[in-house]
Amino acid sequence: MFWSNKSVLVTGGAGFLGKFVCEGLRARGVTNITVPRQATCDLTVEDEVAMLYNESNPDIVLHLAAEVGGIGANRKNPGRYFFANMAMGLHMVEQARVHGVEKFVQIGTICAYPKFTPVPFKEEDLWAGYPEETNAPYGIAKKSLLVMIQAYAQQYDFPGIYLLPVNLYGPNDNFDLESSHVIPALIRKFVTARDENQPSVEVWGSGKASREFLYVEDCAEGILKAAEGYNGTGPVNLGTDHEITIKDLAETIQEVVGYKGEIIWNTDQPDGQPRRRLDTQRAEEEFGFMATTGLDAGLRKTVAWWESQNPVAAT
Repeated sequence: MFWSNKSVLVTGGAGFLGKFVCEGLRARGVTNITVPRQATCDLTVEDEVAMLYNESNPDIVLHLAAEVGGIGANRKNPGRYFFANMAMGLHMVEQARVHGVEKFVQIGTICAYPKFTPVPFKEEDLWAGYPEETNAPYGIAKKSLLVMIQAYAQQYDFPGIYLLPVNLYGPNDNFDLESSHVIPALIRKFVTARDENQPSVEVWGSGKASREFLYVEDCAEGILKAAEGYNGTGPVNLGTDHEITIKDLAETIQEVVGYKGEIIWNTDQPDGQPRRRLDTQRAEEEFGFMATTGLDAGLRKTVAWWESQNPVAAT
């Protein structure tokens, strides 16, 4: 009954994660869903956000929109990523307060965690140090919105929650090598190398860093479960509680794709944060979320989707 007759505003609803969130909403019977598009609504501009709220009159807001990329994109755009993510969140939260929404869900980032956070990452460690340098501007901008939501809860009884999804992957991901994250980048590189009979594939870093990956459909379900059942002011991790080194990840994708060449590690490029694995106990306890898609199954689905978008790759 939580979603019954509700008007839901989903920023980023046309994006990678947002498409699955909107599918989940429709599966729950929601018919009044507003998805703003960047071409007609710039969320970094206060007046345009105010107009969006006036026109959509939402009961529930899921703020998924972000400007983000991999290590290379973060190194090229630190100022833009800070401004865009800070400005979008600032205006979205304030207008939610002004319009008296029933629930506001802010999607954060694990890039907000300190560079040397003890593993597994617990929510209470979020402020225990400075984030990894290559993505710190993005991470700090997102983390500032947690402070804003908590301050608004204290002063205005604002109904906001803050979620920290781990690295996402899956169908519809960004496969642009200039801005993509590690899994789509590796899939594209290995598929291309296989189809063009390239002898080797270059991968950034040493391969020693570890990451945790959450299948995008699982994340979407976690967000909706949190909206339905979580009312706390503390941040909540969304993940799988399993990590894999980039070396093992690359070799797994190489095997799934069927590429027989060599992997060359470019150690002149950074590894990023040394390790990432989340403690996911709070999400399970507070709103019953547990990921259900294993990494191998998720990778096979993602490779199959990418090849379906590229007929040459699928032959």
